[in-house]
Amino acid sequence: MGFAPQVAPLFKVDPSTDELPPAEGLRAILVASQHAVPPLPQSYLGLPLFAVGDATAEVARRHGFLHVSSASGNAEALAALVVRSLAPGGPPVLLAAGRGQGRHLAELLVTTGFAVDRREVYAARPVDVLPEVARAMIGSNRAGWVLLFSRETALCLSRLTQETDLLAGFSTLDLAAISRPVAEAVRGLPWRSIHVAMTPTETAVLALLHD
Repeated sequence: MGFAPQVAPLFKVDPSTDELPPAEGLRAILVASQHAVPPLPQSYLGLPLFAVGDATAEVARRHGFLHVSSASGNAEALAALVVRSLAPGGPPVLLAAGRGQGRHLAELLVTTGFAVDRREVYAARPVDVLPEVARAMIGSNRAGWVLLFSRETALCLSRLTQETDLLAGFSTLDLAAISRPVAEAVRGLPWRSIHVAMTPTETAVLALLHD
């Protein structure tokens, strides 16, 4: 697309020590983040896997999962995909999630009659210092875009920049947010403009850059 991307991770991802149930007792795997895929064991590769979005689905395929479906959306879209694809009842579906995450998705499925086994397979911890690549871009006073894909990341960015002398640098930057809650989390920063994706997907965020 002609851009020079600068990647600035605002979270450190560590594997969890949660013990996972045997594949024989599960009917499907649900993942709402690509970080949930690598900790899954080889014995799960033959189970149907439902991913929240296309990028997560691609990670699952590269990991070796044979039957992968993408909701191309958010937690609500993932729950709807499972409801369309599987009958309620029967053995549980495994929801592989980050620490403290996935409860809303589990509740959505439980209310429709599914048994959900939510396991925490990784922990995402916010960094304490703004990455140098982000500091350099914000402080350059040059035009550019900032892409944010989660509310947690947006909150971390807001917190870290409030503690610096970089706030004025946002006046030359445009925000591309994957959803309205993400945009609201950083609305207090002095952006040049704020844009919200039409759907909560990576493709829709990138489409904002054409506007």
